[in-house]
Amino acid sequence: MVSIAIEFVDLHFRYPGGVEAVRGVSLTVGAGERVAIVGENGAGKTTLVRHLNGILRPTSGTVLVGGASTRDRSIAQLAAQVGYVFQNPDEQLFANTIGADVEFGPRNLGCTPSEAAARAASALATVQLQDQAGLHPHHLSPSERKRVALAGVLAMQTPVVVLDEPTTGQDARGVEIVAGVVDSIAAQGRTVVAITHDMDFCAEHFDRVVVMADGLVQADGDTRAVFDQVGTLERAAVEPPQLLRLAAHLGWHARPLTPAEFVDASTREPRDPGTRVD
Repeated sequence: MVSIAIEFVDLHFRYPGGVEAVRGVSLTVGAGERVAIVGENGAGKTTLVRHLNGILRPTSGTVLVGGASTRDRSIAQLAAQVGYVFQNPDEQLFANTIGADVEFGPRNLGCTPSEAAARAASALATVQLQDQAGLHPHHLSPSERKRVALAGVLAMQTPVVVLDEPTTGQDARGVEIVAGVVDSIAAQGRTVVAITHDMDFCAEHFDRVVVMADGLVQADGDTRAVFDQVGTLERAAVEPPQLLRLAAHLGWHARPLTPAEFVDASTREPRDPGTRVD
């Protein structure tokens, strides 16, 4: 799998109604990185990443995918490099069966019918929907439809995968499946960019966090370092992961991001004699 980098250079985007949703963002995501973009609704996150596959085009500035400007390529050409899973799967699914929907992307990339079918079967197995291929997408729950949309992108095997709110509407099992997909994509050396309000998911599965507010980048860096910027997070209306908040409430020096780190810290941090831990 070929890895590619993406870059935003002084990107501005203004909607026809006059709202400037992105106001001069410069950001590079290296090949194979796992980056989560966080911020409140209206921060400019989705507007930013929709430039990666040509859904939106810059008002000014440049977006580079694999070193080439998106201005020079069609949405179809960009789709071979950037797979985009929409927040609302109903914006993405259209075929009469789940299998046909997941096969559509590979077929458009020039795969033979047999290869497209094989890719679709593998992708559906990855999201644990392999037994549903013959059903109409709307026979599934919204969370399952979201995993069908994810399978459609996985089947395209793009070097960049963009996930817009991947855990929204998922139960614990669904979140575990999505997390496994993110880890698997990253293990293959592919680039993963996610927009998410799920800070716990972000802390456990992403190495780098970009905080946005008012169409601008407010913080960018290592996940732990960014979540230590309490003032910046407050200004961007971003709440730190619950384990960090609990550790702070307990007065710990440790800054655990994962359950394993929290358990490890609990054996080393001083415990208030009046605090009961079961």
